[in-house]
Amino acid sequence: MKANFDKCFEWLLAHEGGFVDHPEDPGGMTNLGITRQTLERFLWRDVTEGEMRSLTPAAVEPVYRALYWGKVRADNLPSGIDWAVFDWAVNSGPPRAAKALQSLVGVTPDGAVGPITLGAVVQHKPSDLIDQLHAKREAFYRSLTTFNIFGRGWLRRNDATKKQAYLLL
Repeated sequence: MKANFDKCFEWLLAHEGGFVDHPEDPGGMTNLGITRQTLERFLWRDVTEGEMRSLTPAAVEPVYRALYWGKVRADNLPSGIDWAVFDWAVNSGPPRAAKALQSLVGVTPDGAVGPITLGAVVQHKPSDLIDQLHAKREAFYRSLTTFNIFGRGWLRRNDATKKQAYLLL
């Protein structure tokens, strides 16, 4: 198993920031990048606003590891690609990030990274895939109706993720 999760988690928390509850954000109440709905699904129970406000990195780490890093099989992806896919998975959902990766490597985009996807990924140069993921992610953001509200931040995050992914190569 690669040791990239800890570094990627550190970068992720820097992107995500603290508690927000923006009325235009379809994700709703969020802290450290975890939405209330995601935390409730992970804990199998309702969560109060107070619990959301008091989240810590230690409390959200298992959520990220299980629901995002694990879902996109990041431990099995080449370094750099793991971060690019993981960050997009957190920001837009694991199926979207997985489908983007799958379409770039020429396999059926079903949203589940498995042996066929992993086999196809290693046939590509990691830096090329990072560049292609960056471009595809930007195009996705620009297609969203909330781009005028959140777009500058999304593009800044996408650019930072690309640069950070290169640091892992």
